Amino acid sequence: MMKINNLEKTDSVFNQFMAELRDATIQQDRMRFRRNLERIGEIMAYEISKTLEYEEKEVSTPLGIKEIRMLKEQPVIATILRAGLPFHNGMLNMFDRADNAFIAAYRKYDKNEDFEIKVEYYSSANIDNKVLILCDPMLATGESIVKTLHGLTEDMTPRQIHIAVAVASQEGLDYVQSALSRQPVTLWVGGIDEELTARAYIVPGIGDAGDLAYGEKR
Repeated sequence: MMKINNLEKTDSVFNQFMAELRDATIQQDRMRFRRNLERIGEIMAYEISKTLEYEEKEVSTPLGIKEIRMLKEQPVIATILRAGLPFHNGMLNMFDRADNAFIAAYRKYDKNEDFEIKVEYYSSANIDNKVLILCDPMLATGESIVKTLHGLTEDMTPRQIHIAVAVASQEGLDYVQSALSRQPVTLWVGGIDEELTARAYIVPGIGDAGDLAYGEKR
């Protein structure tokens, strides 16, 4: 069974940032919206860091030597363009030596307003036998996460996979758990919402994260 870590269930300042991210008034300040996504990414990266492998290393101070337990290796951090960029940057603030991957995925609508997820671009560091963190602000249907991971792992096999999202729908989580049940995946979420509209928008959600961060697309 895939493990899900829901950070909103623990009282911390994290929930303040999530509240501001959702607040329809505060989120109109694009810079603050991006910064809140970044701070959420920082905290999630810190929580994920507790699950990684460490080793003793010597650090030379001006007065001697100190042994400190440090990461054995940096993870590879992946994100889905464009909404994931501030979230990704928050992760990089913590894992500042990490390699990276970027994926272009979007909803392609037909005349009936039905859509399919199109993934058209991958730029990825080597993830073979590495820890991969895939971060994206929203997990609605879960299809973009699943297609992205299938593409990334088509010819490379990570040792461990973490999926980090700010807001997820329960339906999307169920889909991801089913579709990725055979992979070594841990899910990290900032909040879980029960409702998904007919157009696959999360309710209450936060709105369109890409538009709120960078302006409405044509």
